[in-house]
Amino acid sequence: MTDIHVTSGKAGPTGGSRHLLEVKDLYVEFHTRDGVARVINGVSYHLDPGETLAVLGESGSGKSVTAQAIMGILDMPPAKIPSGQILYKGENLLAMSEEKRRQVRGKEISMIFQDALSALNPVFPVGWQISETLRTRAGMSRKEGLKRVVELMDLVKIPAAKARVRDYPHQFSGGMRQRVMIAMSLAMEPKVLIADEPTTALDVTVQAQIMDLLGDLRRDMNMGLILITHDLGVVADVADRIAVMYAGRIVEHADVRNVYKHPAHPYTEGLLDSIPRLDSKGTELATIKGLPPNLMRPPTGCAFHPRCKYAKAVCTTETPRSLDLGHGRTSACHFAKEMLDGTLR
Repeated sequence: MTDIHVTSGKAGPTGGSRHLLEVKDLYVEFHTRDGVARVINGVSYHLDPGETLAVLGESGSGKSVTAQAIMGILDMPPAKIPSGQILYKGENLLAMSEEKRRQVRGKEISMIFQDALSALNPVFPVGWQISETLRTRAGMSRKEGLKRVVELMDLVKIPAAKARVRDYPHQFSGGMRQRVMIAMSLAMEPKVLIADEPTTALDVTVQAQIMDLLGDLRRDMNMGLILITHDLGVVADVADRIAVMYAGRIVEHADVRNVYKHPAHPYTEGLLDSIPRLDSKGTELATIKGLPPNLMRPPTGCAFHPRCKYAKAVCTTETPRSLDLGHGRTSACHFAKEMLDGTLR
């Protein structure tokens, strides 16, 4: 069943969408010894130049798998994409040859992975690792590449960049390693940047610095930024729109202010309630009861109903369609309108 269907606007050069990037009715499944796990179930969203789309949800909701499908880095098998489209400037990435897809990957669409220490090779200096892309993809000489690396490290605000290009990953703090990863992802000046949990394992102060940096780079370079996270608290100041994912579906999509002010899905409300607040000192932190569903054997009806405090009989038997609430807002809840007007009990 399709979430957030986005109709195409003006036709581009290839007759596609007006959006820079558009995921349309995407399905992804993993074939394992124990059965088939349908991890993405009809996901649709779009991204325009210079804006940030935050994709939120717990681990296992499908956020990163969708990003990997966009990048073309899913292992197939066991992964399989039975249907859907991923349009970049109107051209379907899933229909491209591997060689053409490789030209887009890294150059037009780039990704920052969540664990910088694991993503960086410990036996090579960070400057060499950043310049490798410039040498192989842009044909730069070693001298040209080194000059550009220093510029990139300056761009992401790594102090004394010229002196640190020969340092190894272990010589950098967690925040500085994440900046190295950002510099690497920007080497080819991509039009779309996907940041997968870019503040994982960083302290609160460094998290804020990284988020501010990503926001500045997005504005300065007019990039489209997809920010993948489980934490609503880190996206309030940088996101334009929020897509909330649960069990492989987008259950709510809205402007960031509307999500924070009036959530239209019980899962979004639960995520908001779980954010620690200064005025709740001494009280127990709110949680969403239960665990995310087993995607090999998902519950009938709404996948969230076993954990939902508002669940009713219809929720256990009928999968809710994504309801258009106007102004680009949608919610896959049987009682979305009641949630918005505060009458759901």
